Amino acid sequence: VQLQASGGGLVQAGGSLRLSCAASGRSFSSYDLGWFRQAPGKEREFVAAVTSAGPSTFYADSVKGRFDISRDNAKNTVYLQMDSLKPEDTAGYYCAAQFSPGYLRAPSSYRRQSAYNYWGQGTLVTVSS
Repeated sequence: VQLQASGGGLVQAGGSLRLSCAASGRSFSSYDLGWFRQAPGKEREFVAAVTSAGPSTFYADSVKGRFDISRDNAKNTVYLQMDSLKPEDTAGYYCAAQFSPGYLRAPSSYRRQSAYNYWGQGTLVTVSS
């Protein structure tokens, strides 16, 4: 599967953005999907995930209550709605996919970068104070 992220941009603190990640290929509904981010000079970190089974969602503590991940299997797209943005949310945001075994796994399986087989190219989000 190939992933194409979009929707990044410059926004003031307190504002909102919605990121999209469109996938090509078959069986999109069979993939668990995640968003990760990497700020300048920092390591890439988990942001949110939505599973194929359920679906269920998982969030990093730093974005819980402000970000919402969702998927539209008919459109082969995963979204990340980001509200109440803070300057510390400034980063490149990357979508990723891993094939689902058809059941929910331990939450750590969705937070770990190495579990994902496919990655998009990233979209930059800049939050000004």
